[in-house]
Amino acid sequence: MGLKERRKREKELRRKQILDAARALLLKRGISSTSMNRIARDAELSVGTLYIYFKNKEDLYAELQEEGLNLLYDKVKEAKERGNDPQDTLRDIAIAYLDFSEENRNYFDIINYFLSAPEIIFPPHLKSRIDLQGKRILSLIEEVLGDIDPVRGISEGLVKRYAIILWSSLHGMLQLRKLKNTILKDQDFRELYLSSAMLTISSITAKKEDDVL
Repeated sequence: MGLKERRKREKELRRKQILDAARALLLKRGISSTSMNRIARDAELSVGTLYIYFKNKEDLYAELQEEGLNLLYDKVKEAKERGNDPQDTLRDIAIAYLDFSEENRNYFDIINYFLSAPEIIFPPHLKSRIDLQGKRILSLIEEVLGDIDPVRGISEGLVKRYAIILWSSLHGMLQLRKLKNTILKDQDFRELYLSSAMLTISSITAKKEDDVL
């Protein structure tokens, strides 16, 4: 390995150290109780090194949010490209989100952390950058919904609305997993999640032009 390649690899590893430390601290302490000094200490790096890679902790956490959303986008895109029938494809997308939440729990928790935060954490330019990643995921669902025969179901004007309704339904169900030891104690969560998803999908795909969901 040459000097240039070694330096590139070292920079990538250092960046990963920072992101790993920030991710752990965010989930444990929250963004308001986490400083760049604490992240540097946990990453075993100097504070100055952190500022070489990130302008501030908001910039750092935006990077984590984007990483998670990009992973989720790839999973949803893969599910979309496997399917033919729109209803089956939407079911595959629902499963992809469930699998993502289980296989990439840290990233799912990061996404959920910022979605449920009572205050706007990111400045406008970072918020717009993150929202763009979320819109990419919704656009995949919109493309599937757009393939449904308009006579049978969804007009162009309602595609975006129904995509939002479906995605919010999936995300809302995933939040109920926190109740698995209480309200959902006797429930198979995966089966419950898929039943909810299919009820929403069936309702959307069976709509006619003059119906309102």
